[in-house]
Amino acid sequence: MDTAMAAVVRESGAFGGLLYVRPPGEEALWLVTVAGVPHDIAAPWRRVAPTDPMPVADAVRERRLVWVGGQEEMARQYPRAALVLPYDFALSAAPVASHTAVLGGLVLLWSGTRSARLGPDERDVIETGCHHLGRLLQQAADRGDPLLPAHGPRTLSPPPGRTPSPTEAAAISAFVDRLPGGSCALDMTGRITFVTPAAAELVGADASGLVGALPWEALPWMDVPQVEDRYRAALVSRSPEAFTVLRPPETWLAFELYPDSSGISVRITRADPSGGATGARSAPPAGPSRATVLYHLMHLAATLTEAVGVQDVVEQTADQLLPALGAQAMVLMTAVDGRLKILGYRGYRTEVMNRFDGVPLTSDNPGVHVLTTGVPGFFASFAELERDYPATVHEDGMAAWAILPLIASGRPIGSLLLAYEQPHVFPPGERAVLTSLAGLVGQALDRARLYDAKHHLAHRLQSALLPHTLPEVAGLKVAARYLPAARGLGIGGDFYDLIRLDGHTAGATIGDVQGHNVDAAALMGQVRTAVHAHATVGASPDDVLARTNRLLTDLDPGLFTSCVYVHLDLATHRACVATAGHPPPLVRHADGRTELLGVPPGLLLGIEPNTLYPALDFRLPPGSVLALYTDGLVEAPGVDLDDATAALAGLLEHSDPTDLDAMADTLVRHAPTPGDDIALLLISPCA
Repeated sequence: MDTAMAAVVRESGAFGGLLYVRPPGEEALWLVTVAGVPHDIAAPWRRVAPTDPMPVADAVRERRLVWVGGQEEMARQYPRAALVLPYDFALSAAPVASHTAVLGGLVLLWSGTRSARLGPDERDVIETGCHHLGRLLQQAADRGDPLLPAHGPRTLSPPPGRTPSPTEAAAISAFVDRLPGGSCALDMTGRITFVTPAAAELVGADASGLVGALPWEALPWMDVPQVEDRYRAALVSRSPEAFTVLRPPETWLAFELYPDSSGISVRITRADPSGGATGARSAPPAGPSRATVLYHLMHLAATLTEAVGVQDVVEQTADQLLPALGAQAMVLMTAVDGRLKILGYRGYRTEVMNRFDGVPLTSDNPGVHVLTTGVPGFFASFAELERDYPATVHEDGMAAWAILPLIASGRPIGSLLLAYEQPHVFPPGERAVLTSLAGLVGQALDRARLYDAKHHLAHRLQSALLPHTLPEVAGLKVAARYLPAARGLGIGGDFYDLIRLDGHTAGATIGDVQGHNVDAAALMGQVRTAVHAHATVGASPDDVLARTNRLLTDLDPGLFTSCVYVHLDLATHRACVATAGHPPPLVRHADGRTELLGVPPGLLLGIEPNTLYPALDFRLPPGSVLALYTDGLVEAPGVDLDDATAALAGLLEHSDPTDLDAMADTLVRHAPTPGDDIALLLISPCA
């Protein structure tokens, strides 16, 4: 297996590779072999789930070769991976299969300086190598050999280099010593394998203490982010890298890194504080540093996880990206019915946005072009923007623009425009970072659009299931209120209803289905319909609840329901009530005294099919008020339920019984913080 892995890496021209296997009975891919790169580079992807946004997951799931031609393409297609490895390299991922099944995946890595396209010969080598690896994996599985190494992924040793003769070795040593400055060598793990006396003198350490150590561990002043970052960049991109660092108290040193398959050669020279070195000039990498990238990533990712709807995504993106990236304006766009839709903006005048909102997707417009093609656009000046879009009018007062695709599930769903008041050059590293950050915004926007769609659907469902108006019943005054939940989809299972039975009787009900989702709303509609149907055939309150309970246990929805049903006799001014695990009603008597009805509690609906529900008869004369409510009106974390109910009774007692609407508003206004939805039904007999 190791020989086959080394062969496909060598013959394809790649500098490294990762072999994943999918053990029998599992869906996840596990990393088993690493070649050409240190194991810690691949550590974040030791296990890859089939739905992870990673090239190897796509290759295995879709049974196709995935090609990522460079840093910007990686940022567009796989923003999470690009943010962890913000370096210039190319990548292929292909399924490893036998004749019967996909057994794993092969990832190959190339230098970012290679062609952005994969040649046919390279494709043939990859496919042949994957078939060979697939046969070997199938043979191992047939023998019953474990496919996963016992102690984690194996790291293949680099190919052995040429061994010089003693005479040649002496000449090489003398040649190195004659070079200006100092030299050292690092292996693939970053440890020093060789150091010249001049290099040891420059870094101020004994050579014997350096060999075998990591530079940033042996030399504390090298323990800064850019040192390890440039080492990782040289390994992953296989391109020379350079940086300048201060050796205390005031000696600046320039380091030049030259990588190959066996390690990294390092040249060390003195430098001035601006980064100039004797015989060379080294400069830090263009664009945001790795530490800056990770800082932006953590903050943006953390805030976007809290974004619920589309407007939340707009606000969080503007709050995080504009100050972090030094931009002064932002526009978030998508497509709706063949036209550009501006979802939100910051830093622009409304009249400017109105001119672009709703333009056809056939317009010669950079935002439209990025949205439809998924290819980002970077314009350091208006001249560059005008060159690509001659019809553009400079009306926003900005000097530079980045228009980035918002990618979700491999397709562009929108575009993000960042604008700068001063000319702004976008080096390759910064372009990749911006594209990766936009990828996170795109994924959050996709989730938010789904949430908004579900939210809209759920509220339409709930509004269809709740009564639009209550029937007019002679001899009764009524008022009702409903407030949606402040969590989840903002919907719930609270319901109420007033039922006209005949000329002198009526029914009233209120209830609460467990949960705050579409299922709860749908079940609420079933319960309300069942109560209404049983009440209209003349069933008593205990029978209404018993029959509804049997229906729910037959349906077995997996959700419980509390409910109160009251039968009102307007001729005798009496009422009868039964409850199923619901807060008992309150009665405000005509003299202002308020009473919590002591109705025997019954079991919640939907638990036990043969449950009986005791009923209570009570007087309800003209001038009195019956209050039916759900637990959202009285329950809150850290608040005693009895105290909250007593407080509600006090509000009821001091409200004007002749104005039920004002009374309802008062009760709802003093409800606890609305985490749960609230339903309230007030009923008062007339003389």
